[in-house]
Amino acid sequence: MLQSIKGVYKHGKVELTELPSDVSESPVIVTFLESKKAHLEKQIMRFGMFSGNTPSTEEDFKIAEFQGDIEDNLDWS
Repeated sequence: MLQSIKGVYKHGKVELTELPSDVSESPVIVTFLESKKAHLEKQIMRFGMFSGNTPSTEEDFKIAEFQGDIEDNLDWS
């Protein structure tokens, strides 16, 4: 027997507004009736934008580590 139940898709999960009757487990088909576009804020940088063909190494992270700023007259040791 087919049942239709309303729900909401949010953050990768479907939240049902009610539980189906006499169903403990079943395959489902989800149909999106209307969608709200995700609002993406403009960013200067985004994840992966500088990735290349070679993965980062431990040495790359050591080179990029912040060592302090001589001009701020603070002791970073």
